[in-house]
Amino acid sequence: MSMGLLAVFLDTILDVLPITGLILGFQLFVLKRPIPQLRKVLIGSVYVVLGLALFLMGLEMALFPLGNLMAEQLTNPGFLGIAEGEVAPWTAYYWIYIFAACIGFATTIAEPSLIAVAIKADEVSSGGISKLGLRITVAFGVALALTLGTYRIISGTPLHVYIMVGYLIVIVQTIFAPKELIPLAYDSGGVTTSTVTVPIVAALGLGLSQAVPGRNPAVDGFGLIAFASVFPIIAVLGYAQLAALRKKYVQSTGSG
Repeated sequence: MSMGLLAVFLDTILDVLPITGLILGFQLFVLKRPIPQLRKVLIGSVYVVLGLALFLMGLEMALFPLGNLMAEQLTNPGFLGIAEGEVAPWTAYYWIYIFAACIGFATTIAEPSLIAVAIKADEVSSGGISKLGLRITVAFGVALALTLGTYRIISGTPLHVYIMVGYLIVIVQTIFAPKELIPLAYDSGGVTTSTVTVPIVAALGLGLSQAVPGRNPAVDGFGLIAFASVFPIIAVLGYAQLAALRKKYVQSTGSG
């Protein structure tokens, strides 16, 4: 285990070196200014490298195996109540859908990138955009995305159809949604697929495609992250549209 951690630590240093060199080069040779609070920057850089190394080790030792294990257990013929070798209908996998929705909601609520964006959105809007409200809205979007994504893997239907329809909905919503919330909605889709969500979602998709008979992990195992990117946009735009409609309704009834 110690040798594995050392290897990951060295790999992390090599991964971080290019961006460190780029920032230092611009600071010293382009801006020609000393690095402010150099001691804190160096200590923080060490923390970043150690944190990334430990996080990557945690992925390999816990999150990826956990996703595979849950997918394997929830698709076991004995758990589904079917005979060994029998092909179960898509309705028999309802626990997978429930688990996918719950794990999508929970990981999104805990996503550090989304928390950071929610805090900044609350600050910029002077409290007009609730931190918790944004996180819950995005989390519901991801929960729906993973439910539909796991159904796609189980049913074997093509990924591109879902993604095309999803982005078509986004385009239509963009036309009618309040313009000030469109950029935030698009950013919400990006920050959702980050450090916490991606490893578990990827492990779930690959584990599920390996456990369901007739599925190819290379073809069917990937794609859940794409669902988790587009559906938060739909959720936030939908929330913005509903809020705008509610505001118009209150104004119209109040003036009447």
